[in-house]
Amino acid sequence: MNKIEKIGNWFLGKVRSVGGIALFYGHTIKRMFIQRPRGKLIVEQMMRLGVDSIAVVTLTALFTGMVIALQSVNQLARFGGEGYVGGMVSVLFARELGPVLTAIMLSGRVGASMAAELGTMRVTEQIDALETLASDPYTYLIAPRIIAMAIMAPILTALAMGVAQVGSFFVCIVMADVDPGVYIAELGSFSDAWDMVSGLIKAFTFGQVLTIISCYFGFHTFGGAEGVGRSTTNAVVISSVNILIFDVILTTLFFLAFD
Repeated sequence: MNKIEKIGNWFLGKVRSVGGIALFYGHTIKRMFIQRPRGKLIVEQMMRLGVDSIAVVTLTALFTGMVIALQSVNQLARFGGEGYVGGMVSVLFARELGPVLTAIMLSGRVGASMAAELGTMRVTEQIDALETLASDPYTYLIAPRIIAMAIMAPILTALAMGVAQVGSFFVCIVMADVDPGVYIAELGSFSDAWDMVSGLIKAFTFGQVLTIISCYFGFHTFGGAEGVGRSTTNAVVISSVNILIFDVILTTLFFLAFD
């Protein structure tokens, strides 16, 4: 019974965490309609969360697109299908790799930053000071990050899709001697507009997931410096896992609804 009790307590703890995150997100959205966040704070977060992440997202997408193209062209060359590599990379990044890789990189860079910053503010009682001064911490700290990520996550994902295609094109034309006309002509043979739209929907969802989880753990930090480290680790790990879970859920829904 001791082991069963431990398993039950672990499960209940996870359920409480999921409920707490959902309530935290709902309360933040509610406060956004009651008191609109200042535009200056939103722009500032767009710069910090989005613009400053362009380099890491671009490099990740570029090298991933090149590796996938290199692997694919070597296999398809046996059947004379090198020209299809561009279309394959296009659909892969539009549907899956673009939004997932971008979100994973953002969870490591941006999610850790948000959790650490809010956690430090909590343990140094800066958030308590805001509440004492009648300033809503949800409107001032959480809402601008949610809005900024809702805007920047799809933009960064679209950038990753384009950069990956550039990397694929370089590999195919320069290293595999694929005809550029054939490569470009076959781009639309695998993907269509819905692939791009579904990828951007995923990007928006993943951005919200990683932002609210990171803010939740940072906002509820306790235990001093050790607690900040614990919250940062939890934010990155749990955000990454939930991104993959939501990817499965959204992919299943898209296939059931449209394929």
